[in-house]
Amino acid sequence: MWGRADRAVKMLGRNIPSILRMSKEVDLKISRRLCIKPQEERQLQPGRSHLRVPGHKPTDWEKRFLLWAGHFKKPEDIPQTVSIETIRAAKTTLRVKFSYVMIALTVLGCVAMVVRGKQAIKRHESLTSINLEKKAQWREEALQSTSAKP
Repeated sequence: MWGRADRAVKMLGRNIPSILRMSKEVDLKISRRLCIKPQEERQLQPGRSHLRVPGHKPTDWEKRFLLWAGHFKKPEDIPQTVSIETIRAAKTTLRVKFSYVMIALTVLGCVAMVVRGKQAIKRHESLTSINLEKKAQWREEALQSTSAKP
């Protein structure tokens, strides 16, 4: 049965994968003729140039990124096309700057909390005393509500 299939494939001029063939004598080479496009489609289209200037036309946000990252001084200095690597470098620079700002804000927040805590200690305020006062107030309200009921 497999011999007939091999003969049919050879007659058609195509090779099929060895998994389907199940014979060791046949060449393992796979024909890729069906994957190749005809020559007419390969020819250049008349409206398009096959040589392109490598680059990317930046959007408004990407232009802002380029300015904020310091790659260009003015918006007028930015060319029509910019390389993708330049835009990626600008975004990376902005990511680093943003992380520095976040680190600085975190440190400032920590310092502010330490200062406020020291001021609260000077006023003799603590979370424990505030919680005890709230619980005493709740107990008084509970006693008043039970005594007010007939």
